[in-house]
Amino acid sequence: MKEVIHSEIRRFVREESGNRFPGSAGRYFDEPLVGFAAADDPLFAQYKSVIGSFHLTPLELARSGQPSPWTARTVISWVLPISEETRRSNREETVYPSRRWAKTRQHGEAFNASLRRHLVCFLQESGYQALAPQTHPDWREYGTTPAGIASSWSERHAAYAAGLGTFSLNDALITPRGIAHRLGSVITDLLMEPSPRPYADHRANCLWHRNGSCGACIGRCPVGALSKEGHDKTVCRDHVYGTIPRMVGERFEVTSTGCGLCQTGVPCESAIP
Repeated sequence: MKEVIHSEIRRFVREESGNRFPGSAGRYFDEPLVGFAAADDPLFAQYKSVIGSFHLTPLELARSGQPSPWTARTVISWVLPISEETRRSNREETVYPSRRWAKTRQHGEAFNASLRRHLVCFLQESGYQALAPQTHPDWREYGTTPAGIASSWSERHAAYAAGLGTFSLNDALITPRGIAHRLGSVITDLLMEPSPRPYADHRANCLWHRNGSCGACIGRCPVGALSKEGHDKTVCRDHVYGTIPRMVGERFEVTSTGCGLCQTGVPCESAIP
């Protein structure tokens, strides 16, 4: 069943028109990576300490499922790598994201949401319970926490648990296809073997954390939100959700632009360095 699900996610990404720029054959995302985590993996309980007590576990989300509670057994997580053409366009930018990057942030994430809904329906039609945490009624965003800006479900932390990557100096996830991507996940009562976590610790793929030899993302940030001490989420958020949409949103015909400068033009852009 793991291969069936993996194949269905790949098919959806390959064939659905929502994964294409309007009027173009160019795709927002390349072939996805897929991983699986046990819903009762102790990591999800640890996230209540790492992220905050508000972070929900797969078991908690399923217990509040509709129309009645059920038992979560597996978390399915995926990585949607941003296309080479879009990454290349963003490498050239120094203050605001490229048009292609901004379009991918808004319309590509809408496609990611449709993938979440599709996989939930696919599993339910196959006789299983399923939900997407990102669209669950209990999903919340929190502006002020000990960990900074956070939410009740982290797609990055789910992907880490599913063996898909580790964290970087800029708080993003470095996967085998790099750091320029969108992430998604679905929880189900279908029991599947978890994917291995092929890393020694939660920062193993980042050259700065591994041996102090990089830090390229620091110089890519136009507002100084990155330093050797890490990621200032407030400064980053003000730029990404305030300044950038105000400056280029209308011209690019989007309301959500992203930024991604620290995810392009760096050694971890498209691979584990």
